[in-house]
Amino acid sequence: MKRLNITIPDDLGQNLERVPNKSRFIAEALKEKLEREKKKKLEELLIEGYKATKKKDKMLNKEWEAITREGWV
Repeated sequence: MKRLNITIPDDLGQNLERVPNKSRFIAEALKEKLEREKKKKLEELLIEGYKATKKKDKMLNKEWEAITREGWV
């Protein structure tokens, strides 16, 4: 366990006063936030990757479409 001394806005502190186990509550909230940020970053990287290969993918699809149709014509 790591002990921290943090400062938060007054309104958050007032809301936190009603929480029975503040440390666990803050740890869970922080974990959820970090997971959302990690997921968002991964989604951004995937979108970037798809955009980077978009032109090449279209070209490959056209090539495969032509090859696939050869046997049907």
